[in-house]
Amino acid sequence: MAGASPIPFFAAGREFEAHRDAFLLTLEKCITSPTLILGENVRTLEERFAQSCGSAHGVGVASGTDALLLALKGLGIGEGDEVITVANTAVATVAAIRMAGATPVFVDVDRDTLLMDTTKLAGVITKKTKAIIPVHLFGNAVPMDTILAIGKPKKLLIIEDCAQAYGTLYQGKPVGSFGDIGCFSFYPTKNLGAWGDGGMCVTNDGALADKIRSLRMYGFGKERISEDEGVNSRLDELQAAILLEKLKRFPEDLQKRRAIAKKYDEALALRLRSGQGGSPRKTLETTKGAEHSYHLYVIWAEDRAKVQQTFKDAGIVTLMHYAFPIHTMPAYAFLGYKKGDLPITEEACDHILSIPLFPYLTEEEVGRIGDALGSI
Repeated sequence: MAGASPIPFFAAGREFEAHRDAFLLTLEKCITSPTLILGENVRTLEERFAQSCGSAHGVGVASGTDALLLALKGLGIGEGDEVITVANTAVATVAAIRMAGATPVFVDVDRDTLLMDTTKLAGVITKKTKAIIPVHLFGNAVPMDTILAIGKPKKLLIIEDCAQAYGTLYQGKPVGSFGDIGCFSFYPTKNLGAWGDGGMCVTNDGALADKIRSLRMYGFGKERISEDEGVNSRLDELQAAILLEKLKRFPEDLQKRRAIAKKYDEALALRLRSGQGGSPRKTLETTKGAEHSYHLYVIWAEDRAKVQQTFKDAGIVTLMHYAFPIHTMPAYAFLGYKKGDLPITEEACDHILSIPLFPYLTEEEVGRIGDALGSI
């Protein structure tokens, strides 16, 4: 559309402007409080967030990566252990496994959802396998009943990577509440995002929660003596205060995400029904029994470069999540994987494209994105 303003992939400032007075009051209260680290805001957020996830305990940490790392360390996973996950994820998932000293083992993804292919899971379990990290990517849910059915009889620990899936349900339950522990990210672009880094572990295991609280603070016991080798991974009061303010509006924002996604679905469906479609296909299905939270809206484009150009010409920013599979990255060459080992993961990296979707898109912008979807 000639002369139209560009549509960003994400714009944090829009939420601030929409709720400026509430945010400024929150900031003032926090900055003038006597405690800026691990104070009342963090404790309140831990309680309310865990409750919203159907879990008894929450532990705030410095990032989503640290949530995974401390979950692994808290469960005693380290050197010599194997942890099964996917290569179609943010590098953070694999980085956390390596930071814990364990070895990541990859399983390919399902073609329709691009989530862990559970039919291939049993084939990569060995005597060294200690845990499975299913990644609830894009806001969709991995079929957790299948993961549990495979993993629990073998006494494997289940760590849910929910960085992109706050608000997602599976069989009526929040993701993060199925396994031994759920790990969330509050990176600014997430469904519930801070104004910097932050993360949370949720669990029903009180002893595990206490262990992670200790590990996030140098492994301190009651006397501030390090009883275990811990780290400095604290969620600060400022971020917790902002998150508490955002949490009030989260149900409304989640509904906006779903409503926008529905309009995009309709635009693509209309294109395909017209008989003119064929280049892009919305092939990413929602897992049966899941309620998608649409952290990202991802299409499969046979000719991605052409589709990207169409969006660029319309002034719409698009991104790729993810353009490079982790098992082919130089940093992880030592794991011994080669191109062709995870064929669907690799194929997807050549075709996926993420379209702007966040609650503060205007109706006009959503309409323009829908028009672009209908024209490609």
